[in-house]
Amino acid sequence: MVLGVSLSPALGRWFRHAIPFAIFTLLLLYISVWLFHEWPFELPAQRTQQSGLWELKLSSPSPALTSLLPVTSGVLPGCRPGVQSCNPERALPSQIGPALRPLVVPEKEEPPCLRPHGLLGRMVSPFLACMSPEGDVELSQYLAGWRELLRLLTPLGSVFAFATSEASNKVTALEAHVHGPDASHYTSLVTMATWERRAVLLERPGTTPRHLARPSGSQTLLLLHRALRWSQLCLHRVATGKLGGPEAGAQCRDAYSTALAPYHPWLIRQAARLAILTLPSRSRLLQLACPGTGEADARVALARAARVLEDVYNRTQGLLASHGLLQLA
Repeated sequence: MVLGVSLSPALGRWFRHAIPFAIFTLLLLYISVWLFHEWPFELPAQRTQQSGLWELKLSSPSPALTSLLPVTSGVLPGCRPGVQSCNPERALPSQIGPALRPLVVPEKEEPPCLRPHGLLGRMVSPFLACMSPEGDVELSQYLAGWRELLRLLTPLGSVFAFATSEASNKVTALEAHVHGPDASHYTSLVTMATWERRAVLLERPGTTPRHLARPSGSQTLLLLHRALRWSQLCLHRVATGKLGGPEAGAQCRDAYSTALAPYHPWLIRQAARLAILTLPSRSRLLQLACPGTGEADARVALARAARVLEDVYNRTQGLLASHGLLQLA
């Protein structure tokens, strides 16, 4: 009898089993709610709104991504185990594996004209190679660079033609020394200057040369050296000239006045200034120097090439000065 009500035996047995089951169910529900508040479930891509901004909470990274992350103790500095979101004590390491970094920030390819088979690349390579680690200038590589420089300058207009024809003769004359019977003394600028001084082949201006048909290698190199300076200045100014500024002709004329005009007679100077009037526009020169490339990339390529010529010039200038050869011609 419950509360004065007589129950059948079957109903009494049902109550005796139902009451413990209900108590167990309530206990299980209480434990589930407590666990839910203590450790929230991980919901993929759950959005919550904080301070007016949407924040995206992601589930744990996949094994493929985890393999790209640095191996740590498993807990970020300043974070408790099991906490889904926290602010670490210091900046996190890069989440991009080394193999993926070039794909995220790809390096810009250099213009084709600077590559080994490009017009500027074929010139830059031997000029770079001519500067030995010992501080000398290797003559065979220097002359190879000059041959490529002549191939670059010859199509650029008559302003270069009058200079390149003379420079070509000087290159041929110096090659005769480098590949001649005394080739062992013409491997570099230093060996050439040392041997020619010892052999009394270096004549000062105003003296009667001993070999009228064949000037010394040092004198020939000095003339090429001055022409290299003019070429370098002209190409550099074409590459770096401001938009709306002086045109290529005016800049190459100034370069000529600086590098070559002081050593030329009046008639040659007038001919050079007339030739400069026929110089193509800057955009045309850039197209000829770096074909198939936009103007911005062509400027970069030409400026790099001019910088190499400047390095060669500075190295040669220092060696010629230290051996007293700057006044040979």
